[in-house]
Amino acid sequence: MVKYQEHCFNKLCLCSQSNRFPRGLVQAADCSHPLQTRPARHLKQGEQDEGLCCRGESDSEQSSDALKLPVLAFRTPLRMIQNQVPLLPGETVQLTVKDMVYICPFIGLISGTLTITDYKLYFTSGEKESPFILDINLGVISRLEAISFSDQEMTKGLELVCKDMRSPRFAFKFEETQPSVVDVLNKYVFPLSHNLPLFAFQYKETFPADGWKVYDAAAEYRRQGLPNESWTISRVNSSYELCDTYPSTLVIPTNITEEDLKRVASFRARHRVPVLSWIHPESQATIVRCSQPLVGPSDRRCKEDERLLQVVMDANAQSHKLTIFDARQSSVAISNKAKDGGFESESFYANAELIFLEIPNIHVIRESQRKLKDMLYPTIDEAHWHSAIDQTHWLEYIRLLLAGAAKVAHKVESGKSSVVVHCSDGWDRTAQLTSLSMLMLDGYYRTLTGFQVLVEKEWISFGHKFCARVGHGDKDYADSERSPLFVQFVDCVWQMTRQFPSAFEFNELFLITVLDYLYSCLFGTFLCNSEQERLAQEVQTKTASLWSYINSQSEDFTNPFYENYQNHVLYPLASSRHLELWTGYHARWNPHMRSQVPVHQTLKELLILRAELQRKVEELRREVSARSPSFSSEHAASPSGTPLHSVV
Repeated sequence: MVKYQEHCFNKLCLCSQSNRFPRGLVQAADCSHPLQTRPARHLKQGEQDEGLCCRGESDSEQSSDALKLPVLAFRTPLRMIQNQVPLLPGETVQLTVKDMVYICPFIGLISGTLTITDYKLYFTSGEKESPFILDINLGVISRLEAISFSDQEMTKGLELVCKDMRSPRFAFKFEETQPSVVDVLNKYVFPLSHNLPLFAFQYKETFPADGWKVYDAAAEYRRQGLPNESWTISRVNSSYELCDTYPSTLVIPTNITEEDLKRVASFRARHRVPVLSWIHPESQATIVRCSQPLVGPSDRRCKEDERLLQVVMDANAQSHKLTIFDARQSSVAISNKAKDGGFESESFYANAELIFLEIPNIHVIRESQRKLKDMLYPTIDEAHWHSAIDQTHWLEYIRLLLAGAAKVAHKVESGKSSVVVHCSDGWDRTAQLTSLSMLMLDGYYRTLTGFQVLVEKEWISFGHKFCARVGHGDKDYADSERSPLFVQFVDCVWQMTRQFPSAFEFNELFLITVLDYLYSCLFGTFLCNSEQERLAQEVQTKTASLWSYINSQSEDFTNPFYENYQNHVLYPLASSRHLELWTGYHARWNPHMRSQVPVHQTLKELLILRAELQRKVEELRREVSARSPSFSSEHAASPSGTPLHSVV
C-alpha cells in the first residue's frame, strides 16, 4: 500500500514543504489549444513533480532537501476510501468525479479522479503504483474562477485561486459534471456563505497535549512580575463591556479608576484603551498598546487619557519621558483627523515624544502580496529576479516592520523608556510591532511554548481580526478587510531566525506549519475576530488547538542549534542587504526555486541515524558478550577503542 506523508493533515500535497523538483520541466500547453490528456510521466527515483502535486511513495524515503511535515495519527486510524482517499476523523466524502484533468503548469496534463470532501480536494491519477497526487484543503482556496477551452470534449474548466500563492486548474471532460463540481466546491470552500460550520467544528481528532492550556493571561503576567505597586491585573473587561475586542484580563495602572478608564475608552478608537503588554524585569519600562486617539479636526482633548499616559511614564522611575510610536505613515495619520481620528499632540502630553514609523496600511500589504504571487507562480523571470522582488515592495515592508520593532525594543532596553504603540484600530500593525519587539527583548518568547504564548496574547486575545483578514469560509474574496498581516509578521520572525540561528528554539518547519494552519480551518486557534466571539462560539470546547498538534510532537519543530539566551536582547539588521525573500515558504510551489537543504533538518537526520547506529552497536556488543564472556573484558581493557558517541 502507498505510504503517505502528512497529506491527510495538511492542505499541502505530500511533498508540499519542499522545493526539491527537477529543473527543465515541460510547461503546460496553452489553454487556447486543444487539450490532450496523458497519464503522469514516470519519474526516476529521487525525482519529484511540481510543488502542487506529487506521487505516492512506496516507502518512506524522500528527497533529503524536503521540509517534512510529521505524520499525525495519534489515536484514531485514518480511514481510507477505496484505498485512495485518506479521511480525518469527522471528514466525509461529498463528491467523486472521474475523467478529470489536472493542468499542471510544469509537467502538462494529468488525467485522474477528483474527490471532494468537506475538508479537502484530493486528485489522484489512474496509476496503481506511484500515483500522481494533489491534495489541497478547501480553507486555503480564496475564489473559484471558470476557464474555457477550445477542445470539444473539454469545454469547461476551473481555476482554484489560493491564499498561499497557488492557482491549480482543472478541465472537465464532460460538461454536465461541471456544475456539480462547482456547486459542491462552493458549498464547502465557503461554508459560512452557506450557513455551514467550518470544518474545525467537525474535526474529531484527540491529541496527547492540550493546546488550549498553553496560554493563561494571569500566569503570563505573573511571569513578568505582575502585579506590582504600579500595575494591577484587572477584570474590568470581564464582560467585554469596556472594549468588545479586548481580552477579559487586562493590566492597567493601579491608580486609574474604572470611571477614568471608561472616559479614556470613549476617546480611543474602538474603545481600545492603553494597556500593558510587557514590562522590563529590571528598569520597569513598559510596552503599552492601544488605538489612535479620537482628536478629530478640532484637536479634542481627554484629560483622563493624558493622565493615564502620564501615570504610565511615572511608573518607570528610570526615565521621565514617554515615547509614542505611531505605526502609520504620518500623512495618513494627519488625514485621519478629518475622520475624527488622529494622533497625540506633544503639546498636550507632557514629556512625550511622538514618532511615526511610516508603515503602510493593510491595503498596500495585500497588493504587495498579490505582486509577489504573480512574480513567483507559475513562472519566474530569472533575468529580472532582483528587480521583480523590488517591484513587489514585500521586502521593503518587511524592513520597515523590523526597523520599527527594533526602535521600540531599543527605546525600552537601552533608553529605559516606556513606550506606547498604536496604529489606527490597534489590532494590525500594533500587534506586529508589540510582538516583534517583545520577541527581541524577551528570550522566553523565542522558545517553542513562549512563541505560542506570544501569538495567543498579542494577536489572538487582543483581537487581531483573523476571520476578516484571512476570510475563513467566506466567498467575498474582494473584501477590502483581507490582508496577510500575520504572514508578514511570521516572515519577519523568519528573517530574525536567519540572523540569529541559535537564538530560537523553533525551526522553519514550525513557522511554515503555523501559516499553513492559519488558512486550513482544521483547528480553532485562528478562528473568529476576538476573544468574545470565540467564547460565544465555544471554540475551546468544540474545536482542537493548533498547539495540541504542535506540542504532541514538539521534537519535529525544534531547532537543534538552540541556545537558551534568556537574558539576551536581539537587534536584527533591518537593512535591505541583510533581508532575503523567504523562498522556503513563498516560492515552495514553484519547482524552479530549489532551496538549500535546511541545516537543522540535516543535523537532525544525522543525529537520528547516529542514535540508531549506536543502538545497533550496543545490541551487537551484548550479543557477542553473551556468547563470549571474554569479549567484554578484553574490550574494556583496550585503550585503542574509540567510543562511538564521541563522533557526531
